Amino acid sequence: MKEEHRTILIQIGLFLTTCITTTLAGAELCFGKSIYTYSTDGSVAFNSSFTWNDFMLGAQFSIPFLLILTVHEFGHYFTAMYHKVKASLPYYIPFPTFPYMPSLIGTMGAVIRIRSKVTSNLQHFDIGLAGPLAGFIVALFTLWYGFSTLPSYDYVFQFHPEYAQYGEHYADTVYTDAYIKSAGGAVEILIGDNLVFEFFSRYVADPERVPNPHEMMHYPILMAGFIALFFTCLNLLPIGQLDGGHIIYGLFGRKGHRVIATVFFILLIFYSGLGAVNIHADRDDVYWLIPLTLLFNYFCLKGIGWAKRDTLMYAFVIFAIQFLITAVFPTVDGYRGWVVFALLIGRFIGVHHPPSEIEQPLDTTRIILGWLSLFIFVICFSPKPIVINIIGGVVE
Repeated sequence: MKEEHRTILIQIGLFLTTCITTTLAGAELCFGKSIYTYSTDGSVAFNSSFTWNDFMLGAQFSIPFLLILTVHEFGHYFTAMYHKVKASLPYYIPFPTFPYMPSLIGTMGAVIRIRSKVTSNLQHFDIGLAGPLAGFIVALFTLWYGFSTLPSYDYVFQFHPEYAQYGEHYADTVYTDAYIKSAGGAVEILIGDNLVFEFFSRYVADPERVPNPHEMMHYPILMAGFIALFFTCLNLLPIGQLDGGHIIYGLFGRKGHRVIATVFFILLIFYSGLGAVNIHADRDDVYWLIPLTLLFNYFCLKGIGWAKRDTLMYAFVIFAIQFLITAVFPTVDGYRGWVVFALLIGRFIGVHHPPSEIEQPLDTTRIILGWLSLFIFVICFSPKPIVINIIGGVVE
């Protein structure tokens, strides 16, 4: 078999596997239909009652989500073809659900491989811009449909029949500390807001049907759109050779990119660790978190390329500011979910953009689209995209 044919088969296999894993993740995340069952003794078995209908429920999440992801990747692919840059078809990355470790969305995204050299800043700019812009447009249509066809408030009662006794205003009761304590505790999953969701909630949806942030995961189309916006935001981070990094390089040049990427990356590190060490918290691990936070700051900052002494100094400076802010304002807290991305960027992707062989000024259309992409980044950004808390007691 030719190498090209083998590669295509691998890509098809990865796509089909990702279709399955995202559908299973959607069934579990949105409808509570897991392929596993858990016994009181801690043993795990496959759920024999999991049906084809349960699987198809998950497709309400996987189809719109993979559609947006696919359009994003083919935006990169076709633009690369336009510039005569050789690129592979997308490689989808499945992430199955394991016992006691749900994968949440069933995938780690998709990538294309650039197989020939990208020589000019215009090529970098166009290829980087096309993916997020194309995916964002499809995400907007997906969210418009999702928000304009919201079910009535009692839709949530199929997942929480105990809420039905409180009627339309169930949220006023079931999200209180007293109710959670009486129920023996709860796993709280909160979906963060962004400006796109705020717009659709106010101007497209029926206000009486807009879901509570605690229940957003039960709306598969909204969840698909939300996670797609989150992926778009990640890709548009103005750092390194991420899509946003290519765009910043095109708009501001190498020196401008170096400054913007460095500042933004430091802010990302700072916000990730903000509140991790809180002297007001009654926790035994607070002192262990001090060296861990310092190490995190140091290893991330190494991606900037400073001398070791300077890197260590700034790691301490960032920690000192984090510590002081939390000491004065104990409730201020960052988002630990950004830690993973800060480490990936600092240790693997890199903060700076390599110089292009051919440097050309952007035309007016590209400049407008570049600034539009930065606007898209802002309206897609959510400081705390998904927050999972275990509250009040032991949840069976």
